[in-house]
Amino acid sequence: MPRLESGAWSCSCAARARHAARPGEAAPKAGAMRSPSPSAGRAVRDGTTWRQHLVQRSVVLFVVGAFMALVLNLLQIQRNVTLFPDEVIATLFSSAWWVPPCCGTAAAVVGLLYPCIDSHLGEPHKFKREWASVMRCIAVFVGINHASAKLDFANNVQLSLTLAALSLGLWWTFDRSRSGLGLGITIAFVATLITQFLVYNGVYQYTSPDFLYIRSWLPCIFFSGGVTVGNIGRQLAMGIPEKPHND
Repeated sequence: MPRLESGAWSCSCAARARHAARPGEAAPKAGAMRSPSPSAGRAVRDGTTWRQHLVQRSVVLFVVGAFMALVLNLLQIQRNVTLFPDEVIATLFSSAWWVPPCCGTAAAVVGLLYPCIDSHLGEPHKFKREWASVMRCIAVFVGINHASAKLDFANNVQLSLTLAALSLGLWWTFDRSRSGLGLGITIAFVATLITQFLVYNGVYQYTSPDFLYIRSWLPCIFFSGGVTVGNIGRQLAMGIPEKPHND
């Protein structure tokens, strides 16, 4: 009997020892679950880099849009195509104060939207992706805007048809993508509606309007401007990592 009691006591001690060792074994596993994985840290860094590039591109597009608005709007005012109230003309560069920030914001939105749509459609734009081509596109757009104020035609319809052909030529020469054509038409439509609303409410006006309250060639300017800013946005987005996805 003493031998049985000693055997039972040794078994219970061994069982207690095994139970006491289990928390120690689970501790390293819990610690391993709490430690961040390398892929998670890389995803955080990629997300931060993506946001930084997004802000940088937005600032560049805003500055470009505001500057181009000042220059091109000044040309329209000098040719008496666009008329602002007298108290507005005395401001910076003879332009309304709200024109540069509004055009800069629109340029930032459009410039970021073009590469985003390309990525969403799975059709990356690869046609003439170089800064030399982008600069030529800007020069052609400025030329189209200059022609709208300088060229004299018998009527606005002839001028509108000429500018429409030039705008489509700009898209064909520097873009040729379905997304660029669709976004250009959408931008022209929306910007024309907004301009009609502003002119209707007396914010400013156009001389010799022939398309409700504006000139009939204005949608062509908006279309070519959207294609130009889109090319700038696409070029700025080259080499930028895609937005990381959280699994």
